[in-house]
Amino acid sequence: MTSEEADISRIKIRFIVEGLGEAEGELVRFLSPRTIDMIVRKLPVEGRAALWKEEVYFETPIKMGEEKAKGTVEGGTLAFWPMGSAICIFYGESQPYSPVNILGKITKNLELFKQVKSGTKIRVELLVN
Repeated sequence: MTSEEADISRIKIRFIVEGLGEAEGELVRFLSPRTIDMIVRKLPVEGRAALWKEEVYFETPIKMGEEKAKGTVEGGTLAFWPMGSAICIFYGESQPYSPVNILGKITKNLELFKQVKSGTKIRVELLVN
């Protein structure tokens, strides 16, 4: 795979968490190509954090059905929750409430999400090198 192909298949994003700082993540296109294309077109998006077990999620204007949806995830996973139109960050051992489309993973500063309180504003944008 050339580095150009890698750039197309892996999209770097940044999370700006109000009052806490920033984290980085990577969308891996082959995991859920339609969902990821839709999210990338809508970026930047922002919402207010909600908490579920060891997961932070926030509602987005993105509407998308299940795509290769999974009922289990590992810590560090980034996902889209079709039922709630939400982007989810799983920072610990947590099971999604219902199946999620896997988007990729958090690559930098995952610990930040452990400090997020309900209602905190989170913004996601493309990370431009």
